[in-house]
Amino acid sequence: MKYNVIERGDDISKELTARFHALAAKQGMPRDEVNPDIVLSIGGDGTMLQAFHNYVHQLDHIAFVGIHTGHLGFFADWKPNELDHLASLMFSVSTPEELHIVQYPVVEIEITTDKGVETHLALNEFTLRGIEVSLVARLHINDEMFEMFRGDGICISSPAGSTAYNKSLGGAMVHPSLEAIQIAEIASINNRVYRTLGSSMILPKHHHCDIYPKAQQNMLLSLDHKYMQRNDVVSIRCRVASHVKVKFARFRPFPFWNRVREAFVGLEVK
Repeated sequence: MKYNVIERGDDISKELTARFHALAAKQGMPRDEVNPDIVLSIGGDGTMLQAFHNYVHQLDHIAFVGIHTGHLGFFADWKPNELDHLASLMFSVSTPEELHIVQYPVVEIEITTDKGVETHLALNEFTLRGIEVSLVARLHINDEMFEMFRGDGICISSPAGSTAYNKSLGGAMVHPSLEAIQIAEIASINNRVYRTLGSSMILPKHHHCDIYPKAQQNMLLSLDHKYMQRNDVVSIRCRVASHVKVKFARFRPFPFWNRVREAFVGLEVK
């Protein structure tokens, strides 16, 4: 089984990476930066997002596992002092088929311009914001007009990303096994002309949301940690990706609600 490591770049992450490389070489586990079977993320959730986008076109056969070197992350199951234990479990697996895998849905974004259609994937969320002025856009749900939005922006999150920016916007936390996307408003303006629902919406896999921004509006779009400024967007279709999910290798159980409790409530069961 081939592996690669994506690390945050701080001293602790670099040290752990060097140790893992040494352990892997001793066990004869080959490193393959181009076509690995498993990718070890060492850092934080941002590092895992980087790993995801580095291999976004190979999600059908790559599994991810994370070591967090800061605060507890939602994508990182392991602590730095557990590196040797994790390594021994990884080395005991000889083929990708032997891995215990959990799969989570991701957000698919189709951006239509006059030049054609671009397709992107997001692990946590996709956002669009107005630049200099408020974002103005029509929202359609399943090809029917739903509302006219005006405000700072719109956030479309996956279930796995519901605990991130979506939560700060007042969105619900959704178990990552559910195939859905969540739409959350970013500081919407409500008056007689612009009227929005005012709460987040959760759409199932077979639904989609189309966003039609005001023509030639300057917007800042984000796919997780990646940003791009655009003024050529005609429409944006948001939905659960139907053809691919993100895979995480689980070498021990770590229930989602335990992560939520430890991260936000502060209770840790001994």
